[in-house]
Amino acid sequence: MTEQLTRTPGPRIRPLVHPVHSARRPVRHPHPVGEAARTVRSPRAACDGGERPARPRSPAPSRTGHSDLATRFARRLVEVLCGVRPVHQLQRHTTLPGFHQLAALTRSGPLRPRGRSWQPRLGHVHDSAPTPGAVEACVRVELGPRHHMLAFRLEQHTRTGQWQCAAVEAR
Repeated sequence: MTEQLTRTPGPRIRPLVHPVHSARRPVRHPHPVGEAARTVRSPRAACDGGERPARPRSPAPSRTGHSDLATRFARRLVEVLCGVRPVHQLQRHTTLPGFHQLAALTRSGPLRPRGRSWQPRLGHVHDSAPTPGAVEACVRVELGPRHHMLAFRLEQHTRTGQWQCAAVEAR
């Protein structure tokens, strides 16, 4: 009469921050070392008549080192504010005051598409670190013809080390 109970595994929770591997891939250069760099001419350069040196097209390096974290969180935050993702999916990634701000923003719906359904497009995420355990970021969100600004603050939990959203603002 004794039966063994087997535990069914619960849902798998993915961490917000992925571990950084120490071995990095080498940087590929746009041209071999011996060749000269190609100059890219813009339509304005034809009017000026002079050659301008080509500017590198790589993004500027992050000053905080947390640009990937800020970009991933901004993407999830925009999905919540647009109504694609439920607000409770970010509950474990926010502090209590931050969750109340996020829930109030979701109810007021500043990023909800009205009328025609537009796909949100995120611009470059600008991040800064005012203190070692905090990251403040802002991003421009395009919803069709309208543009919105989204700012948030991520703080690192002292005991667990997990990054949590402490404040959110959208306009």
